[in-house]
Amino acid sequence: METLEQIKARIEVAIPGASATIIPNDSPSAQRSLLVDCGHGLAVAKFLRDDAELKLDYCSNATGVDWPEAELTEKFKVKQVVDGVEKEVEELKKTLRPGYLEAVYHLYSMAKKHGPVIIRLRTENRTDKNHLPSLTPVWRGCEFQEREIFDLYGIVFDGHPDLRRILMWDGFKDFPMRRDYVEPDDYEYEPTPHDDVLLKSKQHGEQESKV
Repeated sequence: METLEQIKARIEVAIPGASATIIPNDSPSAQRSLLVDCGHGLAVAKFLRDDAELKLDYCSNATGVDWPEAELTEKFKVKQVVDGVEKEVEELKKTLRPGYLEAVYHLYSMAKKHGPVIIRLRTENRTDKNHLPSLTPVWRGCEFQEREIFDLYGIVFDGHPDLRRILMWDGFKDFPMRRDYVEPDDYEYEPTPHDDVLLKSKQHGEQESKV
């Protein structure tokens, strides 16, 4: 199979205006991925599926990732004069990274027997600009998985054929897989009320009775 660098280059040639960024991975697997601009996400997906060399015709997994706002610290070295002597000292630079959400797709080729190629689509933020193109029209197996991402992370997939909750009930508020999610303390729908759940429910009832 082609390298990720080759795939990136061919995407940008085949689809005018499309951009793809290789995302490194510091985990033991070192499995890198391609971040694709969401404006060309659907076109890139069709290219990856239909290209004669790639034929990535199967999406094995689609999942969401929540990246809340974070302060990043970067170390760098500068030259300074200390006591009349030029020395190289280490300084820290802090930057604020805005929060965003991602949908991550693992792609394989049943025809060519190779993969995975991992692509990412990223929202502008975690609030009002949380839309991404649905890739279900390209890989039908994404339908339920994109619904799960919508349900648990709050990504809205434009063009999805049936975008609605799949795990949580209608009327449920918030998104349980986000890192800042705060679970309720009443557990109205808890099917198996364990001891700690019963305690929280009791405390919730006592608070409501005081209101």
